[in-house]
Amino acid sequence: MAQQNTTLNRRSFLKASLLAGGGMVLSFSWMLGCKPSGRKGLEIPDEWFELNSYIKIGENGVVTLFSPNPEFGQNVKTSMPMIVAEELDVDWEKVIVEQADYLPNRFKGQFTGGSQAIRQNWTALRTAGATARQMLMLAAAQQWNVPVGEITTEPGMILHTTSRKKATYGEMASAAAKIPVPEKVNLKDVAEFKIIGTSKKNVDLKKVVTGKPLFAMDHKVDGMLYATIVHPPAFGLQFKSMDDSEARKMPGIKDIFAIEILPADFERGVFDTMAFLKLAVVVGNSTWEVMQAKKALKVEWEPEPDRTFNLKGWDGKVNPVTYPAGLADTESHLEQMAAYSKRPGQVRRRDGNPEEAFRTAAKVIERTYTAPFLAHNTMEPINCFAHVTADKAEIYGPTQSPELMTATLEKRLGIPKENIQIRLARMGGGFGRRFYGHHLVEAALISQHVKAPIKMVYTREDDMTGGIYRPTYSITYRAALDSDNRLVGFHVKGGGIPENPIHENRFPAGAVDNYLAESWQIPSNITVGFFRAPSSNFNAAAEQCFLDELAEEMGKDPIDFRLELLEKAKANPVGENNDYDADRYAGVLKLVREKAQWKNGDSGKNRGVSAYFCHNSYVAQIVDINMRENGTPHVEKVVMALDCGIVINKDAAINMAEGGTVDGIGNALYGELPFKEGAPQKSNFNTYRMIRMNEAPKSIETHFVQNDTDPTGLGEPPFPPVFAAVANALYKATGKRLYNQPYLNELKKG
Repeated sequence: MAQQNTTLNRRSFLKASLLAGGGMVLSFSWMLGCKPSGRKGLEIPDEWFELNSYIKIGENGVVTLFSPNPEFGQNVKTSMPMIVAEELDVDWEKVIVEQADYLPNRFKGQFTGGSQAIRQNWTALRTAGATARQMLMLAAAQQWNVPVGEITTEPGMILHTTSRKKATYGEMASAAAKIPVPEKVNLKDVAEFKIIGTSKKNVDLKKVVTGKPLFAMDHKVDGMLYATIVHPPAFGLQFKSMDDSEARKMPGIKDIFAIEILPADFERGVFDTMAFLKLAVVVGNSTWEVMQAKKALKVEWEPEPDRTFNLKGWDGKVNPVTYPAGLADTESHLEQMAAYSKRPGQVRRRDGNPEEAFRTAAKVIERTYTAPFLAHNTMEPINCFAHVTADKAEIYGPTQSPELMTATLEKRLGIPKENIQIRLARMGGGFGRRFYGHHLVEAALISQHVKAPIKMVYTREDDMTGGIYRPTYSITYRAALDSDNRLVGFHVKGGGIPENPIHENRFPAGAVDNYLAESWQIPSNITVGFFRAPSSNFNAAAEQCFLDELAEEMGKDPIDFRLELLEKAKANPVGENNDYDADRYAGVLKLVREKAQWKNGDSGKNRGVSAYFCHNSYVAQIVDINMRENGTPHVEKVVMALDCGIVINKDAAINMAEGGTVDGIGNALYGELPFKEGAPQKSNFNTYRMIRMNEAPKSIETHFVQNDTDPTGLGEPPFPPVFAAVANALYKATGKRLYNQPYLNELKKG
């Protein structure tokens, strides 16, 4: 549906974006004194005039746009300012983009994750640009003594056609900054977009490729010390004591101590870590020196008891969460999950009479799928700079959730949140790992202890063995077929350690008259967290593999079968809580079928198809695989169709879709983190297998559904379905259905 010149009133504008108008004085001096480095050929103004939190304009017409949300490679630092620039009607070549720090009094929702940054800020960003443009037009109308309705703009210029008067934005910026925020502003019609929907280069591209300082790892200040930590080698162990006599003698070492990160009775938020409450810390003059001293440190560990923490959830309610004692391993996990899968689960949804459908079925198809723990493995290791004094704290580190971490820091440091400044560094990857800001807390506590600015750095081993993994999962699907081979019942029961992956209202819910969804979960002391497309990354793999096998059993083409179910969900939906749009879901399947030139079953080709809905978006993928001479599979080509609403920056969107797809292929084939006696059995890339450059597809085609729907998620939706597309293609190539990730392990078993 097209958006026809949407009008927003002043109250909803201020509520949505926390903007203030009329030459507001900034409370943080960093922005007042900002002298950003302009693009080549841009002359930096002598004076800036601020129109709102997102925009300031120089007297020469150069515009600085502030990007409020953390950037970790998904390109929001370019895409968000593009939205503002579109409504401001400014020449993109005259725009400078600066990363805003965490400033809750100026920006709302400085949170990046869940593929929601653009979706949740779409209206606020557009309104910021449209409001500033209106203020410039009002200023011109006052100066020229003409009705504002006669004023128009073109990029960077204000025009009055009748009198032939015109001015640059820079010439009107000073007067516009004094104009009160307008009561109402009109937003552009989608058809009028000139910037949105085009391709703009990453604003940090040159800095990235030339190694300019952008990351917290690059940050240095006078008198800064370096720190590293030592955590228990296994989940279920805790710090007991240490002998630091040899380590203290080593060059450059300033201090060694143990520190409690979060006390056992500390009320935790959703992103506060639950593992390893006490760490050993080494502080010194350089990263090298503290890493060497760490090797000489002798730490004694002891078994950890059962623990119960109070956790404050998203809804504000506080509930106890139990972490059992013990040293678990992968073999016992698989045995536990197999046992739980045979027990009755918690009923999440029931349509019709599924028990009767299965009791009277002519045939029942049942399959169980599993997936292991996965580590995030961001390219940039965990690190953070902190300088904590008696009454204030400065934090500069990679974080996806500065607001929630500020609350934790306030309670743990005993410093009011208004005296805590979190500066937002560019992140070398996130994937959900940077939601969990224990590294910010650790760095701050270390700085507070040594009374000096410090930079804390993890080794790869510290990170990979430190928890916050993708959970391990198991899910069982059952389908009931009648004597005419029609689908009459569907049952999904799934769980995991320590979380379950069930989305009871997703497809094929709503498409089957008799439907049952159940869940279960097993407590564990191994910590888990959001991992690119949480739970969907397993759900899609299992569900779409099962639907493929079911289609074959029913003698149907796998795409036709899915489309039949979606047509049922559209024409005669079962239930009222189906959380997908059957039309849009079918749309990506039809588009990918067309673009990949899929023909009924594609006999003779090693092709697999998959489609999934998550994060408000729809993705379908077709994968072509060949088997190399050494017997290993290689994904040759991926054709992908996406419906994520309006695409802001086309090239960036393609890059993100390709990156998610390659990441998914790698995790599907290779990803696993096994455990033995509570200890992760892989700690670096020599054992933890990641996809390599020569294993990436030779070709990835990305096709976007063209529509006027507001933008939805993109960073995560391409990731989940490719797991199943790979497995379904491998079935065509090998004749073997795959049920347990990583698929390469199962293939090797023969």
